Amino acid sequence: MMKKIVLSLFLFSMLCCKTEQPKVVSLKEDVSFLASDSLMGRETGTSEEQIAANYIQDRMRSIGLLPKGDGGTYFQTFSFKPKTDPHSETQFVIGDSTVTGTNVIGYINNESDKTIVIGAHFDHLGMGGEGSLFREGEAIHNGADDNASGVSVLLQLGQKLKDSLNGSNYLFIAFSGEEMGLLGSNYFTKNPTFDLSQTNYMINMDMVGRLRENKTLSISGTGTTPIWPQVLNSTNIGFKLVLNESGVGPSDHTSFYLQDIPVLHFFTGQHEDYHKPTDDFEKLNYKGMEMISEYIYDIIKELDDKPKLAFKKTKNESEEVPRFKVALGVVPDYLFDGNGMRIDGVSEDKPAQRAGLQKGDVVVQLGDSLVTDMMSYMRALSTFEEGNTTKVVVARDGKKIEAGIKF
Repeated sequence: MMKKIVLSLFLFSMLCCKTEQPKVVSLKEDVSFLASDSLMGRETGTSEEQIAANYIQDRMRSIGLLPKGDGGTYFQTFSFKPKTDPHSETQFVIGDSTVTGTNVIGYINNESDKTIVIGAHFDHLGMGGEGSLFREGEAIHNGADDNASGVSVLLQLGQKLKDSLNGSNYLFIAFSGEEMGLLGSNYFTKNPTFDLSQTNYMINMDMVGRLRENKTLSISGTGTTPIWPQVLNSTNIGFKLVLNESGVGPSDHTSFYLQDIPVLHFFTGQHEDYHKPTDDFEKLNYKGMEMISEYIYDIIKELDDKPKLAFKKTKNESEEVPRFKVALGVVPDYLFDGNGMRIDGVSEDKPAQRAGLQKGDVVVQLGDSLVTDMMSYMRALSTFEEGNTTKVVVARDGKKIEAGIKF
């Protein structure tokens, strides 16, 4: 009789343990929720963005991440009035204001003196607005690649790092307000919820959902510590890497770089759905996202027992970008590493479309200027004003084609 009772208790305890195991949520499940029409594009300060914040909070809790926001919660809220300069000291205000954003912050405490920050913004453009490239009125901008993709990889990394590597603490931040000017990351670095001086490095994932067949992966910030190129190449699991040294760019890693913290920014490239209602979850490469998640984990593992990284300032390439009075109306392929500027998309009713330029064309000359890369293209474009006419030469299917352009 006693054996039956003991056996029954054992079976009961096994069933209880089984039911308490957290459900493993896939990358696609996270993206499909965050990029659903019901969240109305997750614009900063809206009730729909708060629903997304609640979802991320619940996911962090289910993974076992500790709350590291304000007051023992997962949330860090900030109120602001939009300004031109996202790093202005007067950006954030107390009391009545235009918008309130919410960063969501989880933590793995390994009692280390080093902390790695892993971030991705979760806000998007709502129904469109100023940042939209859609010209046919209001529509839900779901932002699956930008940046539900980064958030889903962040959550998966939280799952992978929990109870595995213990050489560092890990802080996971889903930033709000990125689309309005890196507001959430800027606020966090000026109002950190832990000792920011402990930060070893920051990894940022923004638009990592469209890995191409040739597995081209852009990584920026590779000059922010001397060891990055060696680590990135030694842990590479089959990517064609396009490395950019600058720690300054149009995403949240910039806020950490400006605090003298080494950074890396992962990016799979722009596409025709960028900042349009067509950036939907069905179009993402989930196997590619899994591969990126594994790669970042391997980078972290490689450095797990290494000393704290030395910070190095890099050339601010954004200061060298010329000012433009006109636009050609194309989406450049930022992952292209050949000669010229490859067109990854053509906007409707713009000079490029009117001249017959197509996706895949490589601009090799604009006016009298040869185009060898992105910077030379921008320098050439900056010399024109509205009303000017010129020629453009593109390489297409092994041939050079000349067309007239009117700005």
